[in-house]
Amino acid sequence: MLDVSRVQKELAECNRDTAISGVSIALHDGGSDLSHLSGTISGPVATPYEGGTFQIDIRLPSGYPFEPPKMQFVTKVWHPNISSQNGAICLDILKDQWSPALTLKTALLSLQALLSAPEPDDPQDAVVAQQYMRDHQTFMATARYWTEAFARRSSVGIEEKVQKLVEMGFPEDLVRSTLESVNGDENQALEMLCSS
Repeated sequence: MLDVSRVQKELAECNRDTAISGVSIALHDGGSDLSHLSGTISGPVATPYEGGTFQIDIRLPSGYPFEPPKMQFVTKVWHPNISSQNGAICLDILKDQWSPALTLKTALLSLQALLSAPEPDDPQDAVVAQQYMRDHQTFMATARYWTEAFARRSSVGIEEKVQKLVEMGFPEDLVRSTLESVNGDENQALEMLCSS
């Protein structure tokens, strides 16, 4: 059974120094289920991910902390150890190297470190890993582009986003509520509007 008090302590601990660590955790969609969480990682400085905010879906198995948390990137990211298709992560501490001494915060900090130091010899995404090793300049440009496209809170004001989406034919009230539900992420709002 999930160790609820441990998870609550970990959430408090992780969110205590978010400004310094660049990682945070919240209940998924503001719910009350401690086994489904959302993590946030700031892109590390001096990497193509700098300036990006990356969302991580975190699911805690009933055996946590004796079993590793299941984590995957929700934000699309171009990285050898993260699937460009579904956000699956190749990181030893999320698999066989997990230990109950580790915490959700250390796992998120390890993901942040992975963004700084890819391991192309143990890839999750072979295409990205090949590009990383054979054409590093293109890899860096693509990773930067994906960060700009998917991980940045756009500096465009909310009214401009509303205007753009309304011009595409979506009703204004639906556009506003959808943008609000995704914290102003225009790409995500457009996806939701198109699929509704």
